[in-house]
Amino acid sequence: MEQTPPAAPKPADRLDPLNDYLFLKVMGEKGDEEQLLGFLNAVLKSPLRGGGAGKDRLVSVEILENKTFTAEVIGDKSSILDLRAVLEDGSRVNIEVQLRNLGNMDRRSLFYWSREYTKSLEAGQDYEELPNVAAINIVNFDFLPSEDFHTTFHLWEDRDKGLLLTDALEIHFLEMPKFKALKKKDIKNNELHRWLAWLDRDSPRELVEEVVKMDNAIGKAEERAAYVSSDKEALRAYEMRQMALSDWTTANNRARREGMREGVIDVAQKLKAMGISISQIAQGTGLTEDQIRKL
Repeated sequence: MEQTPPAAPKPADRLDPLNDYLFLKVMGEKGDEEQLLGFLNAVLKSPLRGGGAGKDRLVSVEILENKTFTAEVIGDKSSILDLRAVLEDGSRVNIEVQLRNLGNMDRRSLFYWSREYTKSLEAGQDYEELPNVAAINIVNFDFLPSEDFHTTFHLWEDRDKGLLLTDALEIHFLEMPKFKALKKKDIKNNELHRWLAWLDRDSPRELVEEVVKMDNAIGKAEERAAYVSSDKEALRAYEMRQMALSDWTTANNRARREGMREGVIDVAQKLKAMGISISQIAQGTGLTEDQIRKL
C-alpha cells in the first residue's frame, strides 16, 4: 500500500533543513540517492554539463558516508558535517551547509575542494586519473558582491574568458538570503527554486506543500525530515546540533561586544588624557561619567 507523504508542518514547527545534521540525514545516507540526485540536477546546470532542463541530467550517484554521529561530533560547533558523493562519470561532489559567516568561506571552500580532489589519487597513479570535483556551498548569509543567489566558478583565463584551463574545478555558492529576497520565484519551472524554497525554514506552509507535491525528490526529502522529527534519538541529535550552533553565535557575539567595549574604553582614556571634558566623553562614547572618572 502506497504511503501518503506527511503534510508539511507550519513554518514555526518545521525542523530547519539547513541544520547540517538534518541535511545529512535527509540527503547524505545510503537510501537518500533519489533526493540527492534531484538536488544535484537542480544545481549542476553549468554550460560545461550541457545546461538547461533535460540536458545531460545525472541518473545515478553514490553517497560516500564518512560521518559517525557521536555526541562529540554533533555537539562540536567547529565540526564540519559535509556531504560527499561520486557521480556516474567518476566526478566527485562535496556539499557543505554553512549558517554562520566565519569570514573565510572562499578559502574554506577551496580547501575542501582540494581535499576531495587529491584524496582519490594513490601513489604511482597517473594525474589523468584525478577526478573532476564540484563543491557546493549553501550559505545562510550574504557572501559575494553579486545580485544572483547562485554563482558558479571555474578556472578561466584572465583576458580570454572563453579559454578554460580545466573543468576539474567547479565551485557553487547558493546564498539563501538573496534567494529569500527574490520577488518572483519560479516554482513551477525552476527546480532549484523549488529546492531552495523547501530548504528555507521560513517558507509558508502552502509553498512547502506545493513543492512537495510538484517534485518527487523533494517529497522524499520531506519524508526523511518527518522521520527525524518523529524519532527521539534523531530529534535529540538535531536539537544538540542546533544548540551547538547557537552556542557558537552567542560566544561570537559576546567576543564582538567585549572587543567593542575595549575599543571604546581605549578611546575614552585617550580623550581624557587630551583634556576633553568628562561630559563630552560620555556623550561621545556611551560610557557613564562615573565609569570615565574611574579610568
